[in-house]
Amino acid sequence: MSVRFYNAGERVGVLTTQPLDRILTYRAPEGGCWQGAYVEVPLGPRKVMGVVWGPGEGGFDASKLRSVIRVLDLAPMRAEMAEFLTRVGDYTLTPMEQMLRLATRAPGLTDPPGMRKIYRPGGPRPNKMTDARVRVMDALDSYGGLGFTLKELSDLAGVSSSVVKGLVKLGAIREEDTPRDVGYPLLDASLSGNELTDDQEAAARELRGGVRSRKYGTTLLRGVTGSGKTEVYMEAVAECLKQGRQALVLLPEIALTSEFLKRVEARFGARPAEWHSGVTMTERRRCWRMVGEGEAQLVVGARSALYLPFRELGLVVVDEEHDSSYKQEDGVLYSARDMAVMRASLCDAQVVLASATPSLETWANAEAGKYTRLELKSRFGPAILPDMRTIDMRAQELPSNRWISHTLRQAVNARIEKGEQSLLFLNRRGYAPVTICRACGHQIGCDHCDARMVEHRFLKRLVCHQCGETKPIPDACPSCEAEGKLAPVGPGVERLAEEVRETFPDARVAVLSSDLFGSARALKEQVELIAAGGADIIIGTQMVAKGHNFPLLTLVGVIDADLGLQGSDLRAAERTFQLIRQVAGRAGRAEVPGVALLQTCQPEHPVIRAIVAGDEEAFWKAEAMERRGAGVPPYGRLAGIVLSSPDVQEVFDLGNAMARNDGPLRQIGAQLFGPAPAPIARIRGRHRVRLLVKADKGAPLQAALARWLRQFPVKGELRISVDIDPQSFY
Repeated sequence: MSVRFYNAGERVGVLTTQPLDRILTYRAPEGGCWQGAYVEVPLGPRKVMGVVWGPGEGGFDASKLRSVIRVLDLAPMRAEMAEFLTRVGDYTLTPMEQMLRLATRAPGLTDPPGMRKIYRPGGPRPNKMTDARVRVMDALDSYGGLGFTLKELSDLAGVSSSVVKGLVKLGAIREEDTPRDVGYPLLDASLSGNELTDDQEAAARELRGGVRSRKYGTTLLRGVTGSGKTEVYMEAVAECLKQGRQALVLLPEIALTSEFLKRVEARFGARPAEWHSGVTMTERRRCWRMVGEGEAQLVVGARSALYLPFRELGLVVVDEEHDSSYKQEDGVLYSARDMAVMRASLCDAQVVLASATPSLETWANAEAGKYTRLELKSRFGPAILPDMRTIDMRAQELPSNRWISHTLRQAVNARIEKGEQSLLFLNRRGYAPVTICRACGHQIGCDHCDARMVEHRFLKRLVCHQCGETKPIPDACPSCEAEGKLAPVGPGVERLAEEVRETFPDARVAVLSSDLFGSARALKEQVELIAAGGADIIIGTQMVAKGHNFPLLTLVGVIDADLGLQGSDLRAAERTFQLIRQVAGRAGRAEVPGVALLQTCQPEHPVIRAIVAGDEEAFWKAEAMERRGAGVPPYGRLAGIVLSSPDVQEVFDLGNAMARNDGPLRQIGAQLFGPAPAPIARIRGRHRVRLLVKADKGAPLQAALARWLRQFPVKGELRISVDIDPQSFY
């Protein structure tokens, strides 16, 4: 939308964050306002935030219009940002008020500018340190000197405000008056990075040239694990900063942020802005405001950082672009990878999609010439790729409650003797996925979901991984009340850790699983301890595959390489290939060569063979051929529809009505499958029914879906969720 000024009293259309599904008309305030201005407006008895979206509606008495209360002290929304939100909303079939909520997810944006008291580390710690005081000081230290409000610091440390005030009196903490939000330290793009290899320099030269062009372009930066992709795209970041533009680096895991920030600080002499769930509310507001004012040159963040109000975005890097965490699975359902490309195209920015094992969608776009493709084919420095082998579990004689083969056990022992580390990978959290009664066969399920509860022995609880419900591990069967008959079935990482401690009693064991750490700080400390050699055997879920560097790690053992191949997910083969290749790449990243051993009952499976052979191009081509033949993404289009309600009959009645009245879908040649119970048919007490729409690649799917869904206004407890390009089908 073009920028326009509205004089006092003129009609203006304001988009608010309220669920009204329409633009509201107000009178411009005294002094007028610009299109894109963030404003506060009256709505009934309340005051709400909104954006001046365009001219207001006519045709009624202007004297009855209420006036905009005030224009907020925020940088106005730029035209390309409004266009981006509109396009994402149209693509994902999301109402615009929901899109605006996504783009204004920072606290205190309506607060007037002013001063505030913040608390930072001061002098030495007092001689008398209580547990509460230790928690406060540790909390300050873990955030590298960032300032906290009194409430934030108290909440983070789990203490009363009087503990913090007491430390201020003792001089251990400084209380400062600072402006509410200040710009970030300047990053020095002239500082030199690490020396690059020839193929790194060639790739960096291409990326720098793209940034200098100030035109849109997307590049797949593909390189084997440990090839130095980060060093290469850091050169693109440096060039972007030299051009006076802003850069955004998206990471798939908060746990990776700490190590990455250290690299940024070493490269540019200062820390960038951060945007993820691990930063304080104060820092979120500061980041949002400073990005809009151009006072944040580089943002490192999670997928939602894509919706920050950048003043002049010149580069977006999506690291580990294949990672499934880039798909938002609730609220606005979007792929951050795809939306990054859309956003960059609207502001003449460059996109770098970095991965050792790219998604098939990205690979196909590179094959078709839509994306530039750059390759890093060797590891950085003396490191070489690990030797990949399979262990045929059909030939291994193991007791029913053991999962480490004799071959893998020998390999781990050999590493322990050499002072090297081993990683045992099992992508299953908890102790056991199922708890069954040996007397009656009952499997303990969640009371609110159609899902089995997972035993977490470290927590001494049963946990539902769908809704988060927990309950104590019972002594007796809830069904037949037999005591002593409940038995865990199958391994999780906690049960594997139990076996490891019995098998290797003298080894130091560390478990890396997302549910075992109460904070990002605790996880960061464990990762740093392991990297420094503080464990002989690491046991981990998929989080260990994401960017961690353990120099002493020379052996990776995949406990169940067949696990991801089960089920009907169309991306099962792709995800298994990516995950195992990524986790195997953790081995041998320093001078000592690494080995990856895959325990499998299907060594002849095409995916397992492709992993071991390392022939990634052959795998992608075979996978592409299958998907093209089936007409599914990236060679066709899918939309997942989930209906939910506490009343099971209500959702099936609606699903059947939708199936009978699918004329708008048939008009574009789309196929409708369902309704059918979702694989997990009840979550949090709501019954779930799925429908799936399949269409040709070029079909106008969103328009047809919108016409189809308008026939079925939902009321009461019924909900319809639409997922364009679904990544999961639970």
